[in-house]
Amino acid sequence: MKSLTRLLAATALTLALGSAASAKTLVYCSEASPEGFDPALYTAGTTFDAASRTVYNRLVEFKHGSTEIEPGLADSWTISDDGKEYTFKLHPDVKFQTTDFFTPTRTLNADDVIYSFERQLKSDNPWNQYVNGASWEYASGMGFPDLIKSVEKVDDLTVKFTLTHPEAPFLADLAMDFASILSKEYADKLEADGQQAMLNQQPLGTGPFQFVAYQPDAVIRYKANPDYFKGKQPIDDLIFAITTDASVRAQKLKANECQIFPYPNAADVEGLKSDPNLEVPSQEGLNVAYLAYNTTQAPFDKVEVRKALNMAINKQAIIDAVFQGAATPAKNPIPPTMWSYNDEVKDDAYDPDKAKQMLKDAGVENLSMKIWAMPVSRPYMLNARRAAELMQADLKQVGVNAEIVSYEWGEYLEKSKAKDRDGAVMLGWTGDNGDPDNFLDTLLGCDAVGGNNRAQWCDKEFDDLVKQAKQVSDQEKRADLYEKAQVVFKEKAPWLTIDHSTVFMPMQKSVKNFHQDPLGYHRFDDVDIAE
Repeated sequence: MKSLTRLLAATALTLALGSAASAKTLVYCSEASPEGFDPALYTAGTTFDAASRTVYNRLVEFKHGSTEIEPGLADSWTISDDGKEYTFKLHPDVKFQTTDFFTPTRTLNADDVIYSFERQLKSDNPWNQYVNGASWEYASGMGFPDLIKSVEKVDDLTVKFTLTHPEAPFLADLAMDFASILSKEYADKLEADGQQAMLNQQPLGTGPFQFVAYQPDAVIRYKANPDYFKGKQPIDDLIFAITTDASVRAQKLKANECQIFPYPNAADVEGLKSDPNLEVPSQEGLNVAYLAYNTTQAPFDKVEVRKALNMAINKQAIIDAVFQGAATPAKNPIPPTMWSYNDEVKDDAYDPDKAKQMLKDAGVENLSMKIWAMPVSRPYMLNARRAAELMQADLKQVGVNAEIVSYEWGEYLEKSKAKDRDGAVMLGWTGDNGDPDNFLDTLLGCDAVGGNNRAQWCDKEFDDLVKQAKQVSDQEKRADLYEKAQVVFKEKAPWLTIDHSTVFMPMQKSVKNFHQDPLGYHRFDDVDIAE
């Protein structure tokens, strides 16, 4: 069956490539399938690559390879003196994509912006639960339903956001994937036809590429949007060849079956660098990998137990085995390249003897637990299964029996959010907007429990600090609050912080103008390929 599946996938890719042979085509060997094509519903970078960074735009955008904000669908904006009103002037005559499944009759206007946000903010909106169990993880986890008092149409090309209180990272938040702008006209047509679910299967936006077709777990096809408001792209056809095995991705790159791929095995990097047809740029990742204990479940509800487990695990051994040194041990939940990083924090030392005694003192003996290991490569954890095996061996030395479990990627992300989930979940994060809030509140705040906060950890002292930091405009004062929050985090130990990794991006030398992104995005707007 596996051989048949591989054959079907290979055939699908061959057909896709063949049909695009006469055009300028770039094939990207992506690492996994997207969860869907509505970016506001999800949090995985795989999904953002396939949806928000191809099909959609936002009011404001991040400059290529930067965390600096630039105009997107909004040409300009003003912020009131009290920091509560943001007024955006939309770019005129922005066309939505014309596809086989929908032909728009009007250009972008304020109604599209209002629709795109209100569906996430209002539980009585007809689109709020168009996908069963939709939790709008980013919007809810960042407190947007309480933060945004209203989104109003001033005129067709002017929209105003009114906030309940000042929010320092708000503008940067609007450049994030969940803030992508969708077509209300398309949504209205789907609703009238009783086909709302298609919004998550056949995306339609204003972005540089338009969706053509998706064969699950095999191929996603896009073509350049001929009406893109920033100009048609140099690439005519963009193909995502879904290739979960990093070694196979490397083989395809060397054979020029794809021109670029993410997350190579550490052991393959030197061989890729030595290939005269390839280049392998790298950068220090704005990321963290972690093991999140469910702090609401015994015995992980005890700080001393979590601390003991942290001290039982040799993080350096994981870095040596999984990254071959191309990572650093993590002690804080934010990376050292981010402002407000507290280098004074002391990490939990690797000390299995002390860990064993701490567990005994806490009345915990013969503990059995589960370690959840991701089924896909991520920038912050290239091989979760191998990392989990090393953790399993370390824990056995202190009398803890750990079972490794995993699921398909989309199922893994969904199941791991459950408040009654057992064991400890391995996950990680690459910053979305360059602000510490995107790590500290998004992953560990009380609003994110049941969503991005996989530790289900709601600590008032920590939460008060990060919420206060959001409402302060002075960066030095914000940094002081975040530094204090990192101290609280380390004292309470809801996670084992594992690593911050270096990110490699192998590609054919024929690829031009691809920018490695500190936020972990894989963007193909402005990218070209030499013929």
